Amino acid sequence: MSSSTAAAVSPVISPVLAEVVRSGFVEGLHRGSLVVLAADGSVELAIGDPYAPVFPRSSNKPMQAAAILRAGLDLSGERLALAAASHSGERFQLDLVRKMLADAGLTEADLQTPPDLPLDPVEAESYLAAGGVRERLTMNCSGKHAAMLAVCGLNGWDAASYLDPAHPLQQLVLRVVEEASGERVAAVGTDGCGAPLMGISLVGLATAFRHFVLAEPGTAERRVADAMRAHPEYVAGTRRPDTWLMREVPGVLSKMGAEAVQAVALADGRALAFKVDDGATRALGPVLARALRRLGVDAPVVERIGRSPLTGGAAEVGEIRAAF
Repeated sequence: MSSSTAAAVSPVISPVLAEVVRSGFVEGLHRGSLVVLAADGSVELAIGDPYAPVFPRSSNKPMQAAAILRAGLDLSGERLALAAASHSGERFQLDLVRKMLADAGLTEADLQTPPDLPLDPVEAESYLAAGGVRERLTMNCSGKHAAMLAVCGLNGWDAASYLDPAHPLQQLVLRVVEEASGERVAAVGTDGCGAPLMGISLVGLATAFRHFVLAEPGTAERRVADAMRAHPEYVAGTRRPDTWLMREVPGVLSKMGAEAVQAVALADGRALAFKVDDGATRALGPVLARALRRLGVDAPVVERIGRSPLTGGAAEVGEIRAAF
């Protein structure tokens, strides 16, 4: 394992994954790297450099949740899905985080998430209109942090340092990431929520998601995958592509991450992962939809995910479209 405090962005210019087209004119480009794995795990399509390390951001959350299970916390159903979530801050999600904390003898004050507004813009607007302020609970990673704190209590581990990379829980997370991805962690950083962030390649990320859907029933990895697929609204929210995809395509495991990272695995082991270099989340949907089509996914939800119109005034005048 190596630690890095400097940027690890490749000096090589990545290929274009998406174009911004306004009134028939290409006014912007989003570059990045992408990998598609065949059912046997081999690389079927590689764009850019999918072997270079990236920070998967919240796409690492299934692996963090699996580590929490391995450490002995007995989570299942909606609670396990929420432990792997970047939730939207919807009421049903926040209510369950509160219950998870209370059941572990904890309060919102124990969370070390940075105070934030709900991730979903609609929820954020209604929250502010009701007089809400930034809180630790409403930060999208609060479900994961509640589970991390609970497993510390179960094992007698220090709760004040649960985000330290040297903490027993975070060392276990690192081992799960390396086992699932088949790679050594290339860099350790700090995620937006404060948790340690393990850097691996896009090939490793897609391999990890493939590992989760193909894992034996009852294993920590399969339990996480099954909970996420059974309760996708707790993983993301009612207005989010991860939820739509897991709800409408049987067996799919999907998780986005900040800075425009996405990983998906199908039930038969086919998988994909990509990162848009400039972190533009507006390119996620079009790129994801095109990659899903390359995997042979033919469902109405793919068109819904891929649609990213541009407006001029009140009229639709263009789109963000995949370019591969």
